[in-house]
Amino acid sequence: MNALQRSWQHARRRRAGISMLLGLPWTLAATALTLRLTGFDAACVVVTLGLLACSGVAVARARQLDRRWLQRQLDGSGRSEDSADLLFADVAHLNPLQQRQRAHVLATLEHAMPELRPRWPRAALALCWTGALAVALLALGWPRSAGVSAGSGATATAPAVTAAPLQLQSTRLQIDAPAYTGQATLTQNALDAKVAADSRLSWSLRFDRTPSKAWLQFHDGRRLPLREHDGQWQAQDVARAPVLYRVISEPALASTRLYRLEVVADRAPSVRVLEPAASLVLGTPGQRQWALRFEASDDYGVAAQATLSITTTQGSGENITFVQRSVTLTGSGEPTARRFAHTLDLAALGAQPGNDVIAQLEVRDNHAPSAQTGRSSSVILRLPTTEVALGAELEGRIKKTLPAYFRSQRQIIIDAEALIRQRRGLAADEFIKRSDAVGVDQRILRLRYGQFLGEESEGGAKPPPTSDLPTSDAPTADAQDHDDDHGHAQAGARDDHDHDHGGTAGNTDTPPVFGSATDVLSEYGHTHDHAEAATLLDPQTRATLKAALDQMWSSEGELRQGRPEQALPFAYKALAFIKQVQQAERIYLARVGPELPPIDESRRLGGDRTGLASRELPLAARTPPDPAIVEAWQRLGDGDGTPDLDALATWQQRNAAFLPDALDLAAAIEQLRIEPDCSDCRQRLRAQLWRALQRPLPQVMRRTVTDAMGQRYLDALEAQP
Repeated sequence: MNALQRSWQHARRRRAGISMLLGLPWTLAATALTLRLTGFDAACVVVTLGLLACSGVAVARARQLDRRWLQRQLDGSGRSEDSADLLFADVAHLNPLQQRQRAHVLATLEHAMPELRPRWPRAALALCWTGALAVALLALGWPRSAGVSAGSGATATAPAVTAAPLQLQSTRLQIDAPAYTGQATLTQNALDAKVAADSRLSWSLRFDRTPSKAWLQFHDGRRLPLREHDGQWQAQDVARAPVLYRVISEPALASTRLYRLEVVADRAPSVRVLEPAASLVLGTPGQRQWALRFEASDDYGVAAQATLSITTTQGSGENITFVQRSVTLTGSGEPTARRFAHTLDLAALGAQPGNDVIAQLEVRDNHAPSAQTGRSSSVILRLPTTEVALGAELEGRIKKTLPAYFRSQRQIIIDAEALIRQRRGLAADEFIKRSDAVGVDQRILRLRYGQFLGEESEGGAKPPPTSDLPTSDAPTADAQDHDDDHGHAQAGARDDHDHDHGGTAGNTDTPPVFGSATDVLSEYGHTHDHAEAATLLDPQTRATLKAALDQMWSSEGELRQGRPEQALPFAYKALAFIKQVQQAERIYLARVGPELPPIDESRRLGGDRTGLASRELPLAARTPPDPAIVEAWQRLGDGDGTPDLDALATWQQRNAAFLPDALDLAAAIEQLRIEPDCSDCRQRLRAQLWRALQRPLPQVMRRTVTDAMGQRYLDALEAQP
């Protein structure tokens, strides 16, 4: 059965091949006739349709060799013994005799299979190919201009044939992009194109009859002659700037449309820094490595290798030295977007604390003959010194600890008011303890502001008292007043005499408390010893701050005695004074200006103007628009003749770099040159000129005419003495 199937398929293929060989020559003949009479585009359509028709006929004729045809062939050969129908019947429905006959026929066919393939029609094939080739040769080789025969009819039609305009039968533009772009050769039928800079262009044109000469006319006046070769008119050029052009021939073409050739210049590669995220990075103590990552992109591709420039600065002030190094990096990824990564070894670079490490990546693209360069922004790693790191750490500790003891005056008021509202639910002892704690906060705040007036801490360095002491340990009002008076006496004595900040004998054994405002200041310096802290305050500000301290003093005394209601008025007054001090805390210094020469009094009223110059600022004259362009724009709108198109084209070429779209303006000029009577072309050129003209400067709005009431008001103003 398999042998029978193979023989059947071979027969079908032979029938399809015969049909294709009989139809192909006539398809070629029709294509040749169409190419001669119409053009290349129509010939392409004819050959495509002919091939499709031949393929369809071949498939249809092959399908005619169906199962019935196969049965007839087998029965006609005598090998099946007129039992070919049993080969395609269902075995389950056959009786034993039929099954035995079917097996006998299959065995016979397996032993000797008849020839089912049709014979080659050699005579028909020879006739078809001979006739089709003759038609094609006559169509392509027949002379294009008929000879002048005898008779009046021939002489009458000859001038009409020669006077007909030329027609473009086929056009082809081959674009060979530069090698660095990686683009393959492109061949197209359209003459409009958008190509890369420095691409080689090859034109191949075919006319319906041979012209005497032909060339490509560009809008800038340049001509590119076309040369004939085997019936094709060819020319080559290199695309360097965007142009408009048209095909010119003698005799003239029937259509002289403009073609646009846009040239895309190769852009320089761009480099982006991926890591670090900031341009300035502060290093950490003991840092040994610095990771860098860049991404370089280009329209046609970036070189696989890039150069990383590394600059290390050493020293400070005017004694700074620079050490430059360069490292070659190999990128990864696509050529149009490569990534470069490198990790700097700071120890190998000799970078030490206090130095700066500056990195910048430089990449090149594949542009030929000279590659274009792109650079990334510089990233800087600043390695801090040990002193800076310790100072930053100490400052962080102070900021974390001081807020536990330094309270604001507003917070003291809020705590006092909250304590008053909770008085009914608290025991008397608990209420006094909490009031005493708020008083302690008030005392610490008073001492903090007192340092700006040159006051010292009361007593030695000791932790701030809390309300954890028994009530009997809390100072009474008299004792408080005695201590405060003593403290003020000490402060006054210290203002008049020198003193030692190392502490007194009475408090040398008291251990310092971490975070205490007084202990931190006594450990690292006294603010009243600095001119910026005390001497820069003007007398009025110092008096306001002194008044705030007095109110804090009174508020503290009331709070320490368990009377927050009586302390609130003093606290509010202290807050008001503090706000005044904060508003006046800025110090304004006189700006140092230029030292003007002294006025020569002897020249006053003398009329001597030697050396005097005008104080008026010179105004840059605005370049007026070309009057010829303005006149051309007006003439196009009025319809009064056609402007000088040659002058317009010269102006367009001279100002092409400043025009919004130079090619559109050139196309409008050339189109009006081709069709002088086209009204749409005039309006299109006028619109392009309007875009090219400079915009008028905005003028001052004129005042509207006053009405009767406004005029009476103006007259009344003039009538006043």
